[in-house]
Amino acid sequence: MQYDQTSFVLSAVSLDGCPGDSVAEVAFAGRSNAGKSSAINAICRQSRLARTSKTPGRTQMLNFFLVPGVAGRYLVDLPGYGYAKVPLEVKEQWQREMQHYLNGRGQLRGIVLLSDIRHPLKEFDRQMIDWAQGAGLPLHLLLTKADKMKRNPAHNTMAAVRKEMSGRGALDVQLFSATAGVGLEQVRERLDSWLEA
Repeated sequence: MQYDQTSFVLSAVSLDGCPGDSVAEVAFAGRSNAGKSSAINAICRQSRLARTSKTPGRTQMLNFFLVPGVAGRYLVDLPGYGYAKVPLEVKEQWQREMQHYLNGRGQLRGIVLLSDIRHPLKEFDRQMIDWAQGAGLPLHLLLTKADKMKRNPAHNTMAAVRKEMSGRGALDVQLFSATAGVGLEQVRERLDSWLEA
């Protein structure tokens, strides 16, 4: 897939606004401070494709990015959860629309879940893992900001997460750092396997 030529297409506030030409999609999910936008930018070798902010919670809609190479393939940046300083009713609306997307979007092929390696597997992460397992969707867990931790502790954390998640369906775990370039090829290979199928 030609990730370096990925382009933003549209933002949708509901399932009805999603692209009609989509054949396969991979959704990026995680808490608002997990680094979803930075990860998408690093994977696509672009610095300003997905909007990043020092204020977590800027992603408030379903943002669709078209990946060239095979027609109708999209990366989807989902609204972050749990940190954004917005009114409760807005947060609840995000959550409802995200659930509608996850439950009703037949083109969804897999979920990339991002979790800060320094504080892995918070409540939302576990809920997403449970949902993916129940829906029979594969999930790829990125332990982000791996550059913030020394090598041995990072690998120990990954091993502990893998042990806890064993037997939880199609779930892979890897170290990832958007800033240091850790794990980029591994996650691109996973995206290839989902989007090209």
